Amino acid sequence: MKNVPFADFGPLHQKLEDEIMQQFTEVYKNNWFINGKKVTEFEEAYAKYCNSKYCIGCGNGLEAIELTLKGFGIGEGDEVIVCAHTFIASALAISKAGATPILVDAESDYCLTDVTKIEEKITDKTKAIIAVQLYGQACDMDKINELAKKYNLKVIEDAAQAHGALYNQRKVGSLADAAAFSFYPGKNLGALGDAGCVVTNDEELATKVREYANYGAIEKYHHNVKGTNSRLDEMQAAFLNVKLKHLDETNAFRRQVAEEYLENINNQEIILPKVAPTNEHVWHIFSVRTKERDLLQKYLADNGINTVIHYPIPIHQQQAYKELSEENYPVATEIANSVLSLPMYYGMTSEDVSYVIDTINQYSSEKIKKLQK
Repeated sequence: MKNVPFADFGPLHQKLEDEIMQQFTEVYKNNWFINGKKVTEFEEAYAKYCNSKYCIGCGNGLEAIELTLKGFGIGEGDEVIVCAHTFIASALAISKAGATPILVDAESDYCLTDVTKIEEKITDKTKAIIAVQLYGQACDMDKINELAKKYNLKVIEDAAQAHGALYNQRKVGSLADAAAFSFYPGKNLGALGDAGCVVTNDEELATKVREYANYGAIEKYHHNVKGTNSRLDEMQAAFLNVKLKHLDETNAFRRQVAEEYLENINNQEIILPKVAPTNEHVWHIFSVRTKERDLLQKYLADNGINTVIHYPIPIHQQQAYKELSEENYPVATEIANSVLSLPMYYGMTSEDVSYVIDTINQYSSEKIKKLQK
């Protein structure tokens, strides 16, 4: 029996080892570890990659969203709309900024924000919409931006899972007033620790985000606001500079694996993910859905295939957000109960991909239940 990991950094890190170690040595010998030239180089390179003017490095993806909200002056008494199907960080960032998250349900085809449900949630307290670019593809940004313009709202991309994705041939990171990225190690563009950034074309926002992230100061010891410490450190920026050069290549590899899955998984019990016609997907996650999700996950584990659930408990059912539990979000709940993410990473062998496909194609919940009796 084979053992197929859900993710494996080994193939990419082996490929980039010489470049990574060269950068480590350079930063180490330079003895400058915070706010150095590597951070500046990455901020400039990533802003250019996203077809935007400004990139501000920060500590992680959650703080990137929080800093963006604060930079727009959004806080206590304000409401921010976000999809009910997302990682909890999307909502936590709103709470940390002092605002209130207002959930909208997902739609079933792409597991993204149901844009037809947004307008009914807009009130005079609404200040922004967070568009979660989940799994590696973008929401219907034209419709979201149209609504935002109608009600004078800010739009923020939560782009933590969509580095390099396209919407109508435009890069994620350039589709709204600002975008927040995570560079958690498992992301398509991942550091070797925690890291994140804010990308925008808004010069005023860029200045305010940088200020908030640096103890509330642009000039040292001159603190204009009650800020925080959220910085992209020099070493992580150096590693990201290396990985950014290979991002399009690694995304193309993921796309090839996804195409193999989509073309060859053929099981009536399995619902395959879809790609919106406006999108070029980068497949941070390849999630299938099935009514017997736990049974499928155990079957795959018994056959040496590791999987992850993204995400098993929707935000409105989390204890941390029990105040949101009064409203039902049926699609988000159904996704949480049925979704299962298959192995997806740069360097997966063709044998491993074929093994995952063949194993899933042989899956039968009825046969397993009969054997359990």
